[in-house]
Amino acid sequence: MSYKLIVRFMGDKMPENGLSAVIPSRMRVQVLVRLLLNPGIRAYLRGLATEFNVSPNAVRTELNNLRKHKVLTAERDGRNVFYRANTDHPLFPELSSMVRKITGIDELVKSVVDRLGNLEAAYLIGDYARGADAGIIDVVLVGDIDRVQLDDFVKKTEAYIDRKIRSLVLTRDEFQRLQGTKGFKPILNLWETGYSNAWCRMNSRNDDRP
Repeated sequence: MSYKLIVRFMGDKMPENGLSAVIPSRMRVQVLVRLLLNPGIRAYLRGLATEFNVSPNAVRTELNNLRKHKVLTAERDGRNVFYRANTDHPLFPELSSMVRKITGIDELVKSVVDRLGNLEAAYLIGDYARGADAGIIDVVLVGDIDRVQLDDFVKKTEAYIDRKIRSLVLTRDEFQRLQGTKGFKPILNLWETGYSNAWCRMNSRNDDRP
């Protein structure tokens, strides 16, 4: 799918600097980041309005627009309608990639794979696993990681993506014991030995609650 189609679909500005240049509405950017960063997550109108500190009507406009174009799907659960990313949409790979780039997650994954050679797997937890671009990225690294190498990786990557990184290094056994605990929900698989792009597999161990 070409970049021109993304621009035509999302707005009439050509890209200048990041997703906000392609998508004129800041609220639309927030909704896309919230729901496309981790496609296993769902959210409802008033919850998003509270999170973004805006009126429900502002969020409703963008949700309706994105649902109209089938970027989001909607399902009723009790009294609320929950929205989630439509991973079958032809523009999903491009939009998802753009979201990962502006939040720094793409660069984080690349740096992890390139610099931490004894890595077995990397997972995202905390705010970013919930789709919130909160400024502190919590990443779980499984493997025999050199701490000096890790500190260097964190320092350089933080400077590049302009976000803080909190890392937790675990053995495989430690990770398996902890992955079902509350602090590890939701969790998003960023990379794993044997897969060139674990993210693309959408192998999420996600807690599907908002």
